[in-house]
Amino acid sequence: MASKGFGFSTKAVRGGEKPDSAGAVSTPIYETSVFAFTNTKRLVEVISEKAEGYLYTRFDNPTVRAVERKMAVLEDAEDAAAFSSGMAAITTTVLTLVSKGDHIVASMDLYGGTLTFFQEVLPRFSVEVSLVDASNLSEVENAIQENTRIVYVETPTNPTLKIVDLHGLAVTAKKRGVTTVVDSTLASPYNLQPLKFGVNVVVHSATKYLGGHNDVTAGIVCGSKEFIQKLKRMRKILGGTLDPVAAWLLLRGLKTLALRMEKHNQNGMQVAKFLARHPKVARVYYPGLPSHPQHALAKKQMRGYGGVVSFEIKGDFEKTVQFVENLKLCFLAASLGGTETLATQPATSSHYFIAPEQRQKLGITDQLVRLALGIEDAEDIIADLKQALNKI
Repeated sequence: MASKGFGFSTKAVRGGEKPDSAGAVSTPIYETSVFAFTNTKRLVEVISEKAEGYLYTRFDNPTVRAVERKMAVLEDAEDAAAFSSGMAAITTTVLTLVSKGDHIVASMDLYGGTLTFFQEVLPRFSVEVSLVDASNLSEVENAIQENTRIVYVETPTNPTLKIVDLHGLAVTAKKRGVTTVVDSTLASPYNLQPLKFGVNVVVHSATKYLGGHNDVTAGIVCGSKEFIQKLKRMRKILGGTLDPVAAWLLLRGLKTLALRMEKHNQNGMQVAKFLARHPKVARVYYPGLPSHPQHALAKKQMRGYGGVVSFEIKGDFEKTVQFVENLKLCFLAASLGGTETLATQPATSSHYFIAPEQRQKLGITDQLVRLALGIEDAEDIIADLKQALNKI
């Protein structure tokens, strides 16, 4: 289906898909590891990438390809590649772009797994990473060296929800010949499309908002056809291709992305306002609040502000543990973007393996709670938060 001129919801439902030869409206699950050919000429054309086709599911698969086409439409990208997890998407992207002796400039505010990859794995291959406050573009520019190949950021950041000026970032990197990679997981393509600001590559943990139901693990990368072709060659080698069943679940989730994101956005704003007024809450991190230091920038480049709200309890580590354990409707679980509301202390979950002194530098205190709001009624979520806060 041609996507030009259609709105986001129409693209989410129809983009990248069409009825198959049997007329199936829903893309079938091609649960096969290998594909047969009628002649050697066709086999050689496919394996040499001179013609489109399918040879082996680790290389490509029709169900997976439908997800990739749909995500390319939603991110307004030339192409996309799907992976078995968000981390598989991130690591394969980085390893496609760097070689021994190269340098990366990255935001210090990153998902714990990404941070560990940058700090513990890449140095073993002589790739240096400089961590900066990417919300300050002068820090980014000053950190770029002659051997810098990537500027890598998240926006909003996890879990303190800082916002990066994507247009400014793209301009800064482009004039130095550096590729920009943006992890847009916490925004989703409904709230933000980084490529429109001049960014080169967008990555997502599709486990989160894109799948949306806490039932699939996946990753997505969007960018130019040239880059995605190189990325898929690396994916063949590293083996992080998405499974067809997971791809089908992701396709199903994407069809309702706009509907779910509207509810996530609404719940995020209502819960953030409630927490900002509560006497037992010391600070709220949410870009939709006028009190957020980058609210104006968030309003300029985002459609909505998402369903992640972080806040600090007035108290200590034990009181914060008591709060999350007193929640009844909200699950104590480490993810985001699903239909169910989840709550964690980043110090005991996503950033547990980050040194305490580095966590403090990132603003991740023992009292910090990250709420990943689902699509339940905001009034019920707030009532649960209220009863848990009352018990500390």
